[in-house]
Amino acid sequence: MSAIRAEVDFPVPALRALSEADFDAVMAIEQRAYPFPWTRGIFRDCLLAAYPAWVLLEHGLVIGYGVISLAADEAHLLNVCVAPERQGRGHGRHLLRSLVKLAADRGAARIFLEVRPSNPAAIALYHAEGFNEIGRRPRYYPAQQGREDALVMAMELLAGETDRMPAL
Repeated sequence: MSAIRAEVDFPVPALRALSEADFDAVMAIEQRAYPFPWTRGIFRDCLLAAYPAWVLLEHGLVIGYGVISLAADEAHLLNVCVAPERQGRGHGRHLLRSLVKLAADRGAARIFLEVRPSNPAAIALYHAEGFNEIGRRPRYYPAQQGREDALVMAMELLAGETDRMPAL
């Protein structure tokens, strides 16, 4: 008797624009993922400011989101998050690459972000995707014991380079 291996196709999560109808799902993830989450008001302000904001959907459910700001030829990654129970599966990389490509497509020449030094998984992802540490913002983030610095990272967006990013 021979065993037949079952092939399972996992669909690539879909991206679509964030709307206020997503806020409950986004806030639930934000509160599970961070000890100091953004508020509903911050997300609402980002939409009112017309910042590009996307949700990552798997089987129709929000599993992540990202928000960037664009000004002149620069982009700033404000928030990128995947639900803690869905992390470690490439979803953050997929979301990050999509946001970087969006920034490049809209004419940004570079993209910046801040990250907690206490978040080695995020730092490793950003380094792997081409970001470099360019500085530090002292006491940037709230923390259990006062404040935590932020590492400032940046990446130059060269024309056509985001189209040649390695496959997930």
